[in-house]
Amino acid sequence: MEWKDGQPGQGQGGNGEAPGPIPAGLEALYAACRKVYPDQANPLQVTALVKYWLGGPDPLDYISMYGNPGDEKLGIPPHWHYVSFGCSDLHGDGRVHEVTGPENPSGFGFELTMRLKREPEEKSPPTWPAAIMQALAKYVFQSESTLCVGDHVSWHCPLDNSESRVQHMLMGEDPELGNVETPNGPVQFVQIVGVTTEELRAAQHWNGLGVIDIIKRMPGAGGLWMVTDMRRGESIYELEPSVAEEIESGIENEGSNLSGVSARIAWAEGEHETAPTVSQVPPLGESEGDPSVRVTHDESEQIKSTLQKGLLQGAGKSAISRGAQDKDTSVAVDAEGNAATTDSAELFVTRKYESIHLTINLESGALLPLALRGRLKHGRHFTFKSVLDAWAVTFVSPAVAGSFVDSGCPYASRGPWLQILIPDDFLPTLVDDLSDLADPDEVTIPLTFRWPNKKLSITIVGEEV
Repeated sequence: MEWKDGQPGQGQGGNGEAPGPIPAGLEALYAACRKVYPDQANPLQVTALVKYWLGGPDPLDYISMYGNPGDEKLGIPPHWHYVSFGCSDLHGDGRVHEVTGPENPSGFGFELTMRLKREPEEKSPPTWPAAIMQALAKYVFQSESTLCVGDHVSWHCPLDNSESRVQHMLMGEDPELGNVETPNGPVQFVQIVGVTTEELRAAQHWNGLGVIDIIKRMPGAGGLWMVTDMRRGESIYELEPSVAEEIESGIENEGSNLSGVSARIAWAEGEHETAPTVSQVPPLGESEGDPSVRVTHDESEQIKSTLQKGLLQGAGKSAISRGAQDKDTSVAVDAEGNAATTDSAELFVTRKYESIHLTINLESGALLPLALRGRLKHGRHFTFKSVLDAWAVTFVSPAVAGSFVDSGCPYASRGPWLQILIPDDFLPTLVDDLSDLADPDEVTIPLTFRWPNKKLSITIVGEEV
């Protein structure tokens, strides 16, 4: 990426582009920005050195950076406003996105924005938000998963690489840009909102939109326009202690709308003293010398389709969870609805097991209390999808329709997909026994939980085991 003054397409060419008029999709987005910033027709801009369709690594063609004076009456501080161009279809000629017409979403249907509090000494906008936008866009293009309002991103690192407590992100709707109609279809401006670890966990255990609404009413946490302040020292819990009760009530009464996360996960039949190892021991079937369940590429694609159209059927939203920019990306699917069997699920023979020993990494395992309290307690399901291969484990409640486990056989698999049925009378015990995982910083690993009467064992291990 490089700096550029002024907007592209106005005869300057460069970066593999021929000079000429601004493409219609791009012009529609620029017009929306001009309505908000009529006095900033030529904002500072970060642009991809080599455009994505010419083999460049950065999917976003441009990121414009505006100076916003804020609104003192509304408690909105002066800030920098970053706007991306490239997740939607800017060109309408098929060079990046499939041409779908004006009635369908343009490209992925959204562009990213971010509002960063302007420090008094700053004369120009920092460029690190542009790097984060490009990283998120790369995930979207590689996974073909959109980012939606209410989604969350676990980053595990201060967003600006400082000592800040703001280390993760939620997604809100940009309060000024909102939604725009373009010749290539509608586009929503999805705003990145920097949050603390405590706020991320609240979004995971409850829902992102609920936490966004809380942030909007607290000027100290971002306020009405959700302005990220990297020097913020207090979470929403410290700014307004009554929030803890509000979120707890939401979890209890509404549950969570997060229905799955990626994980380092392995499973095997039997109540072994030594847990299956996520990095060395293959999951069930291969460990027994049974080559029949070795997954081909086509089968891997089929099981992914099953997870998307079957137990993960619903709103179709996706949120990502990732570490710092040089770490692997993992996906957290945000969806509702019961299970639904699909043709791809039927391609595998159902295998039933007497007992199961599950191994899972700490970060993902810390969401087990969420899976139980926020999902299964409300008659829903929760899936852990392996980041290493096509294997997946879904916990289901008796109320979930379409699952292939039942009270007579609570553990069963179809190919690389294991389901674990948690009976209603066993759920309170699990919730109580696994409650310490809700605070992963206090967990000593490896840690194994065993329920001999249910023939179930779960081992929590480190991230790199």
